[in-house]
Amino acid sequence: MYVPPHFDEQRKDVLHDLIDKNALGILITNGRSGLDANHIPFHLARNEGSHGVLHSHVARANPVWQDIADGDEALVVFRAADAYISPNWYPSKHEFHKQVPTWNYTVAHAYARATIRDDERYLRGVVARLTRTHEASEPTPWKMTDSSKEFIDTMMKAIVGIEFEITRLVGKSKLSQNREQRDIETAGQTLSERGECVVSDAMKIIAAAKTPA
Repeated sequence: MYVPPHFDEQRKDVLHDLIDKNALGILITNGRSGLDANHIPFHLARNEGSHGVLHSHVARANPVWQDIADGDEALVVFRAADAYISPNWYPSKHEFHKQVPTWNYTVAHAYARATIRDDERYLRGVVARLTRTHEASEPTPWKMTDSSKEFIDTMMKAIVGIEFEITRLVGKSKLSQNREQRDIETAGQTLSERGECVVSDAMKIIAAAKTPA
């Protein structure tokens, strides 16, 4: 990924937060059948390994777990909100007419080594952690014991676990940091008015920390 210095995000805690908040990652592999991409929810164990470990499961019918082997490298892409930015939103555009459209976004790329985990204990742990995390905001959180043991046992047999130890994290936070403070503020406010609050709020933080031109 091309990362200009002003968009480079290296803080591990910030990238871990992005992964936690945007858990559906794009798993990119280059196995025996060639390039493949799968959209999979991940649970991040921040304190495992040097950069964290991603825990996941796929359908047993999904060939990806047989297409890769233990130790193979994979790339998992996590993307937060994104938004189109019009040059008309920049006050400086109306003075200098030297701006062009762009797209703002925040992403984390996790390079990792795979380990196939085809065992029930691991799978139950992954499913339980994912369930606890994503059911936490529900009035009555669903849990595996809500279903019969026989049903859950059948479901467990239909999935396979894959563990990814992160070897390198690359982050890019493209939020108009290369623009003047007034341009960032005005573009961020315009996004807010259009309901693009995640990118807008992030841009407002950037603008507040930037020295006025």
